[in-house]
Order: sequence, then C-alpha cells, then structure tokens
Amino acid sequence: MKYDVLVIGSGPGGYVTAIRASQLGFKTAVVEKENLGGICLNWGCIPTKALLKSAQVYDYLKHVDEYGLKAEAIDKDFDAVIKRSRGVAEGMSKGVQFLMKKNKIDVIDGFGKIKTGKKVDVTDKDGKVTEYSADHIIIATGARSRVLPNLPQDGKKVIGYREAMTLPTQPKSMIVVGSGAIGVEFAHFYNSMGTDVTIVEFMPNIVPVEDKDVSKQMERSFKKAGIKVMTSSSVESVDTSGDGVKATVKTKKGEQVLEADVVLSAVGIKTNIENIGLEDVGIITDRDKILVNDFYQTNIPGYYAIGDVTPGPALAHVASAEGITCVEKIAGLHTETIDYGNIPGCTYATPEIASVGLTEDKAKEQGYDIKVGKFPFSASGKAKAAGTPDGFVKVIFDAKYGEWLGCHMIGAGVTDMIAEAVLGRKLETTGHEVLKAIHPHPTMSEAVMEAVADAYDEVIHL
Repeated sequence: MKYDVLVIGSGPGGYVTAIRASQLGFKTAVVEKENLGGICLNWGCIPTKALLKSAQVYDYLKHVDEYGLKAEAIDKDFDAVIKRSRGVAEGMSKGVQFLMKKNKIDVIDGFGKIKTGKKVDVTDKDGKVTEYSADHIIIATGARSRVLPNLPQDGKKVIGYREAMTLPTQPKSMIVVGSGAIGVEFAHFYNSMGTDVTIVEFMPNIVPVEDKDVSKQMERSFKKAGIKVMTSSSVESVDTSGDGVKATVKTKKGEQVLEADVVLSAVGIKTNIENIGLEDVGIITDRDKILVNDFYQTNIPGYYAIGDVTPGPALAHVASAEGITCVEKIAGLHTETIDYGNIPGCTYATPEIASVGLTEDKAKEQGYDIKVGKFPFSASGKAKAAGTPDGFVKVIFDAKYGEWLGCHMIGAGVTDMIAEAVLGRKLETTGHEVLKAIHPHPTMSEAVMEAVADAYDEVIHL
C-alpha cells in the first residue's frame, strides 16, 4: 500500500498531523500499536483531568458549609471515580476514530518500524508483518514514564502514571517522587481523596520550572491542604519486601526512611524511539531525541519527527502544532516556524498553574531591565465570591520597550486565562496596551490587567 503521508503514532501529535495532511489533499494513514489518541488521550491529559474534576467536586462537598449550604454523609467512591475517568478517555478515543473516518484516513493497527526507501513494516498483534510505503513518513511515537535505576517500577508498589490512574484500591499513603506537572497533579488528587501524600523533590522548589514565586505559593497551598513537601531531597533506594514500601530519602540533614503503601515515580519521561528502525535508516539522535530542522525533517529526506521524540517541550499542544507545521511545509504552504519562547505550560492541580515566557530570574539573567507587577486573587472580587482567593497573577515587562516578557499565574481557572498572555505576546502587545484593554468585572481575568497596572504603578485595587 502506497501513501503520500504515513504517520507512526496517533497521539495529539500524530492524529492531528494526519487530519491536517488529509485536509491538504494527501492520501494519509496512521499506524497505532495500542489506542487511537495515544498516551495523552488515553493515559495522560484527558483522564487525569477527569480524576482532578472528581477531586474538585469532592473538595467542594467537604467545604459546602463555607457556601452557606448543608450536606450530610459526604463520601467518595474511589472505584467509581476511576471508572468515570476511564469512561471519559474511552469516549474521547471513539471521537478520534470518528475523525479518522470523517477525514478518510486509514488506521493501521500494529507496531511500525521504518525502513530505508521510505517504507514501514507494521507488525500486528498476531505477529504478521505488512510493508507500506509513503512519500513522507512522520514519526510521532511519543514517550513513556522514565524509570530510574534506583527506583524500578513493579507496577504495584512502585508505579508510574498509568498505574496511578487505575489502582484497584485507594492507598492509605503515597510517596510521590518528582514535582513536575504529573507529580503535583497526582499528589493533589490522592490527597483530596484522603490518601496521606508526601512529595520528594530533588530541586530546591516544587514545580521547579516555574517562577519562584509560583513555586513558593504552590508549596504553601499544598502544605495547607495537608501534603508533606520535601525539597532538596532524593530517593536513594526502595525496599518493597514488606507489606508496603520503605523509601530511603537523602536530605540536607541526612538520610531518613519513609514508609508508604505506594511510591509514584514522576521523574520525567523516556522517548519511544527504541526498535523503530532509526539506526537502520541512519536517522541521527542525541540524548534520547530525534534531531530535526525547523520544519521537523530529519537528516534523511522523506523522514520527519514531531512531538515528544524531538528536542522541544514534551507537551500535547506543542506536538499538535509541530505536526501541522510539518505537513503544511510538505504541502508547500507559507509556514511560520514555531516560537518556542511563547509556549504556554499548564498544571491542573489545585491551585492551577499557568505560565508563558520568561520567569523573573530568567529575564534578569538575559540582561533585561524589567518592570514586575503582581496582583493577588485575595484582592479579586470574583475569586473571593467563588471561595478561591489563593494565588496571583505575575507579569514581567521590558522597561525600555514595554515588551511582555513573561506571565505567571497560580489560582483557580488560570489554565483558561493564560491564552490572553500567549496571544498578547504573539501580537507584540505592550504593557500599556494590556492596561488600556478593558477587562470585564467581576472576573478572574481582571487580575491580568491589575497585575500590569501594578507593574506600571497604576494599580487601583491594592
């Protein structure tokens, strides 16, 4: 079978790429070894948000008296929460199946391995191998949970994110190793459900990629919620021989042993680039990533790579954008390269985190003379009325030209607010323009305008 475009992997990079290719008139196919939608849709972005929504609703019910309401016998059904999450994922996967049919994209079930001559061997579940060829082969095989040598995962007592979404029973205690987005989201979920949670983070701050003010606020909020936080600490070894797990943790003050039912390893990801034929074709990799140019071409003509397997940020929306850029370039359209300095990052714990651009420290390191503004949600009428006063919006501007260098938010609903900063930066908006753009009252988004006003010494409500 011959195609114009053949995509290996159907995650948010792969299936979006395939749809855009089909829209552009290419005869297109997708190879998928497991479920349409990939990790994000089936085991990542979507089902975790379903879990977190259940946690949010449960938190509201537990504090219903704060809203002038009464409720009795509030409880949760952990198994039902997990089942709801799986149901949401399954429904979304069926939606991708519909999109494949709608766009006349062939779905090839099996494991894809690239070959020279622009060919791909696909091995199905019965071991049968079928060869396909395409003018353009796009690798979008994604990534999985990274396993550390001193933290081997057995899937029961030491687990990754997939197991964390489908545990048969709720653990009484859990150690979360790593405090990136995956770590803090699961820490929040299990803590909300009633599990005793401890976070162990190697860096001095949790959510270490974020602005330090955001990290400090997150730690305060987590400790207030009852989550134990250990920073500048590392798990040296785990003992799973007993009923639970004993983790030896190295801290500034020495070693200590923590005991828990389960250890969740959330220490990053490992790309899925093994055994897919890269060496056979001669495609160059570096530090677990496939090297590509600005339009995702590898060093071998006709072979491309997008998403987590490439050096860019391992985010679903980045993979989708890269795939669209890739096939539009193949089609000969005038295509802009992606601005990796304007990629939003979101974390969906409570409180939520959303950020784009430079942190305050990074802006100073790059030599900018900056204006910094900050507006707390405790001064927001909408946040106070909603019962969600924790957090703030922080903005950073270049003092000389007014360029919006960065925006960092922590609080309720901020993952839906960050797009204003992304769009503003894309359009080269200045601080003055944001300040003079009227924001509706009362809304959480007013905090963006107020933070900008603070940066320019014009803030009203502080």
